[in-house]
Amino acid sequence: MSAAISLAFTLFLTPVFLRLFRKWGWGQVIRTPESVHNPSHEAKRGTPTMGGVIFIVGSIVGYFTGVLVSGGVPALSALLVIWLMVGFGAVGFIDDYMKVRSQRSLGLSGWRKVIGQLLVIIPFGIVALNFPNRWGQMPASPAISLFRDITWLNLFAFGVVLGWILYLVWISIIGVATSNSVNLTDGLDGLAAGAGVIVVGAYSVIAFWQFKQPCIGGDPDALGGCYEVRDPFNLAIIAASVAASLIGFLWWNAPKAKVFMGDVGSMAIGGVITAMAILTRTELLLLVIAGVFVLSSGSVILQRAYFKITRGKRLFLMSPFHHHLEMRGWSEVTIVVRMWIIAGLLAVSAVGLFYVEWLTRVD
Repeated sequence: MSAAISLAFTLFLTPVFLRLFRKWGWGQVIRTPESVHNPSHEAKRGTPTMGGVIFIVGSIVGYFTGVLVSGGVPALSALLVIWLMVGFGAVGFIDDYMKVRSQRSLGLSGWRKVIGQLLVIIPFGIVALNFPNRWGQMPASPAISLFRDITWLNLFAFGVVLGWILYLVWISIIGVATSNSVNLTDGLDGLAAGAGVIVVGAYSVIAFWQFKQPCIGGDPDALGGCYEVRDPFNLAIIAASVAASLIGFLWWNAPKAKVFMGDVGSMAIGGVITAMAILTRTELLLLVIAGVFVLSSGSVILQRAYFKITRGKRLFLMSPFHHHLEMRGWSEVTIVVRMWIIAGLLAVSAVGLFYVEWLTRVD
């Protein structure tokens, strides 16, 4: 129900939002170097942007409506996902609004974005490691995780004070890196939205599987493979709501886009992925599930490192990697679809590895 409502919201109400965006003057600003190297991008100037607001609202409406109508109660874990989605989205919104208002591609500086993200994720981390339920489960864990917590990587083994510092630094690295990676991927019509559907959808599958294999009240024969994850069903619901909301948004964002998500949208997706990785205890698996986003940020890092090491030479014609493919003559649609395929292969591989790890425990 939550997913259906979120899908209907973005699919049918996006034109209403677009009329408002045009009225408010929320049009896309194109960087001058980008329009020079990619002339086709110049045609996108003025297209309504900041469309991430649409699927953020759609996800929230879908989640709360579905849960409340079915007689449930919103869970703390799902509220934390929403907090990170809205909080990171708010940082992106400020950046977008500064660009639109000044009609320049200069919004928040890099460090101001990072500070804004830290102001969002640190409260998230504090709340996530407190407020246990009646079984003593907290939304997050002090241990670094892969398929589940890695017990010998418990950050609080170094003491409470140092443990809190290490934990907050660790989740901050995940949050900043993930949100900025999604932001870098959002350079072609439908690329980030389509990849976001696949990645967030994979997390919904993982959370639902964890719900079916709980350590509390679960099947005694399967306890070796059970999961100490709090509120897994609600995590599956909010992830499904976000994925469905992105599908509806993608109808309008696919090439040739009628609306762009803007930084508000890309950073919000990064917030959802960060929260799901931390709360489902699959932090290191994030590198595979969201590998298509890692490819974008990784290509930028390699480009800059290679440029400095070789004193001026470039590894790619342009970074991130999808712009390199544009410069090689690939059409925008071809790049987007093939990147979706890569995202799908990586997400399916990650879910497969997750399932195989469970099999090794129950066998």
